[in-house]
Amino acid sequence: MKIALGVCGGIAVYKAAEIVRLLEDRGIRVQVVMTDSAQQFVRPLTFAALSGEKVITGLFTSASGAEPNLDSAIEHISVAQSIDALVVAPATADVLAKFAQGIANDFLTTLYLATTAPVVVAPAMNVNMWEHPATRQNLETLRRRGVKIVEPESGYLACGMTGPGRLAENHAIVACAMEAVGHSQDLAGETVLITAGPTREKVDPVRYLSNRSSGRMGYALAEAALRRGARVLLVSGPTWLEPPAAAELTRVESAKEMLDAVVGLLPESSIVIKAAAVADYTVRNPPAQKIKRAGEMALALEPAPDILAEIVRRRRPSQLVIGFAAETENVIENARKKLESKSLDAIVVNDVSREGVGFDSERNAVTILTPSERVPVPETSKWEVAQRVLDCVVGLKKKRHRVPSQS
Repeated sequence: MKIALGVCGGIAVYKAAEIVRLLEDRGIRVQVVMTDSAQQFVRPLTFAALSGEKVITGLFTSASGAEPNLDSAIEHISVAQSIDALVVAPATADVLAKFAQGIANDFLTTLYLATTAPVVVAPAMNVNMWEHPATRQNLETLRRRGVKIVEPESGYLACGMTGPGRLAENHAIVACAMEAVGHSQDLAGETVLITAGPTREKVDPVRYLSNRSSGRMGYALAEAALRRGARVLLVSGPTWLEPPAAAELTRVESAKEMLDAVVGLLPESSIVIKAAAVADYTVRNPPAQKIKRAGEMALALEPAPDILAEIVRRRRPSQLVIGFAAETENVIENARKKLESKSLDAIVVNDVSREGVGFDSERNAVTILTPSERVPVPETSKWEVAQRVLDCVVGLKKKRHRVPSQS
């Protein structure tokens, strides 16, 4: 196994030396790629001595100072093809922005675009830089592309401020790196049907009823399932998110349209994960013309299709069905009732009354319930939640296929 370790400029650079050692302790070859600014803090010779590998310091140069030649000119391609993961620690705001925008003006950013290996980044920066909307948007872009973010810790920073921005502990970074290189294709051969986003129920030609779902959770599940080898059928309500390129996407608007799409795809799927926030009610007989404002107005509502119930009714014995539940009170009790009443294999529940997680957020905190287990997932990114949900799915598949021992 071989990892390229990208090292960017910042006071946390010295911690990268320990990351090299920890990776080598686990039998990983490490090739260090340093940005120009990183070399102002630690000399390349340090990493060369630790790794026993040439340290790459530029597109046309290396730490050896050799003259540029054809080999050095295309080295970013050969390195990109030879590595099992790209890990960047510390990752600066500048490099995150370049990765997100596809800018390739040095070896590290060019390597990122050229490699198809998993990518792990561990940011470290000033708290204001970490919380800036531009940085948050860049992080969200990278997450949607499947980049694993090892979030920084809170504490006293070198700039004298206190808050999030301190590089994560080395053991946490290394654990994520090992997960990236050792990630098995444990969903290979499976077809996963995922619903995502909100639905819109027509009130009149210009108005609709909907909810705050952004679709991030379902899209994270789709990307994670693809990376674990599955074929993914993604049925999405209206959202601004860019779907994973390899997902087979069906766009819908209403609960009825989502039901029809799901029923049509159900025979092809072995696993169904219903993460969409589907309307409970739809408008009865919406008018063909826009409703004019004229004082109070009452809408006649009727129950929208129960997609999850229809999935369970039509399921094959071999299919796994995972539901989601958004609750504001008696969270676990209500979720367990839904798990049992719908005959689900598992349900993922979150408390949507909490600020900053769940609907329309990059983060979530959930509990995964099965008939026999309760797995809490503390607040983390939706990408991490998706991985935990899929871990549960894999565990359920193994249990179902386990042959009873002979007495």
